Amino acid sequence: MQKINYNLKMEEIIKENRKIGKKPKLLMQVCCAPCSTAVIDRIYDDFKIDMFYYNPMIYPESELGKRVDTLRKLKEDLDIESEIIFPENSMADFSEIAEKRKNDHEGGDACYACYKLRLEETAKYARDKGYEYFSTTLSISPYKNSQWLNEIGRDLEKEYGVKYLYSDFKKKNGYKKSIELSKKYELYRQDYCGCVFSFREMEEKHKENKEKNN
Repeated sequence: MQKINYNLKMEEIIKENRKIGKKPKLLMQVCCAPCSTAVIDRIYDDFKIDMFYYNPMIYPESELGKRVDTLRKLKEDLDIESEIIFPENSMADFSEIAEKRKNDHEGGDACYACYKLRLEETAKYARDKGYEYFSTTLSISPYKNSQWLNEIGRDLEKEYGVKYLYSDFKKKNGYKKSIELSKKYELYRQDYCGCVFSFREMEEKHKENKEKNN
């Protein structure tokens, strides 16, 4: 199977919209402020972006608060005309996926289900509120599977009738830029994906590194 260049697909969409002088409304599922930095920098001039913070797997609750506060700080620092939408982030939404994830690893099938959970909620909201596009910042991370994200987005576009903005935001040094911008704006950067299982994996990794250095 030929590998699709999703960054190129995004650029083609942007080019077509520019040609007709269109700046569409886009609902962007955001995972955190640091990942959002380079995404906003890349496409803000071409879309009317609202940020949709739906990440019901975040553990512990104090971590959810940190990430939300950091996203608000970023919006203020950038002084952008974007609304941050906070739907209910209930751990109950993640319970079925959590059962799969406890015996899985990061990047496994449970993560695919977690991507779909977040993107589907975004697609539903985008449809109900009249957005022309929906997408996610997740593809900026080298730890996230861009192929999966775009395949899920494609299928949800067909199901909900809202265009999916194909993307691979890690391209063109997107991830590196997100680190630089996070430093510039002094943003809190987490060191694990978000769920309790990635939290435990992060703690275990820190413990192993500490033992190695002792």
